[in-house]
Amino acid sequence: MRTDLIFNNTEIAFSLKSDSELERAYFLFKMISVAPLVKIGAVATNLALKANLPIEGLIRSTVFDHFCGGVNENDCVSVIDKLYTKKVCSVLDYSVEGKENEDEFDAAMHKILEIIDFAKAKEAIPIAVFKPSGFGRFALYEKMSSRKALTEKEQAEWDRVVLRYDKVCAKAKKNDVAILIDAEESWMQEAADILVTQMMKKYNTEKPIVFNTLQMYRHDRLKFLEVEHEVAQRENYFLGYKLVRGAYMEKENERAEELNYKSPICASKAHTDQNFNAGLRYMLENLDDISLFAGTHNEDSAYLLMDLMEEKGLAPNDSRIWFGQLYGMSDHISFNLSKKGYNVAKYIPFGPVKDVMPYLIRRAEENTSVAGQTGRELALLAMEKQRRKAL
Repeated sequence: MRTDLIFNNTEIAFSLKSDSELERAYFLFKMISVAPLVKIGAVATNLALKANLPIEGLIRSTVFDHFCGGVNENDCVSVIDKLYTKKVCSVLDYSVEGKENEDEFDAAMHKILEIIDFAKAKEAIPIAVFKPSGFGRFALYEKMSSRKALTEKEQAEWDRVVLRYDKVCAKAKKNDVAILIDAEESWMQEAADILVTQMMKKYNTEKPIVFNTLQMYRHDRLKFLEVEHEVAQRENYFLGYKLVRGAYMEKENERAEELNYKSPICASKAHTDQNFNAGLRYMLENLDDISLFAGTHNEDSAYLLMDLMEEKGLAPNDSRIWFGQLYGMSDHISFNLSKKGYNVAKYIPFGPVKDVMPYLIRRAEENTSVAGQTGRELALLAMEKQRRKAL
């Protein structure tokens, strides 16, 4: 039983927050804790934005500024620099979603290429990221995943998706910046997995540059990891994985029920936790071949990873292991880990307010659905408010 409960230290956790920022965070999580309010707010905000009502200023000064770094990468610099004063690195996440045409996919690719160049010049940004659906149509990934034959036009379209991945991964290798490729819904993920593996074979020849993402709420991901490892050992390249629990649980279960197939989601939260922790153990056992970005807001899993590193005699700042959390959440994990010398990065979403709203709404909905997450944030914020009052 661990006695050094470092995540309870709110002074370190909120050291970068002014009193007014602390109050704003408390207010936001209080609002997010009320599920009906989140649903009503999401609908009202979407309607207001579609009607071009002047609410961007309100959004920017509240939820946007808490969870996002800015509207463009230069806008994020002050946030990045501030975090790095505590040795917390940044992963710039261009969080524009739901695009559907070739010009928008090319624009997203060029934005990621710019970020990789931006990252090369800034020690505080060792990692970049993109979403598969940012580089190609979701329906095209879905058709590829179902192994249906593509039309000639669709094949040309898929070839352009492959080219976008290749350009980004080539630039990442040239600049020595790791590139994380996010995971999405299971019915499109197989095509993305195959493509990311191709990029790993091509670019992870000396060390992991390209990282795939494993959503461990899927009961098949541990086996997938083991099979991918066997292939990588046989063909002599390195693996990089971001390990997360997952972001589409309700959607996955609803679709499985509607189409009458077995859900890919673990049967319980406990099973998901076991699966995630088993993934951590497997990767730590095979650290010579696999690098890990542990994307987790779960304190028990963070403590487990710390314990595993200690058992193996690994330095906290071992370059093959990173801890990651979302900007605006779980500061008690991020800043207390960085204080102890671990590699820590915050995902910093950015983009035009209107385009980033789907991301922000998903964040709010996830916080209401994850048992204990919002309550823990509120309790820690209240502890810090109380601590400061007592000074």
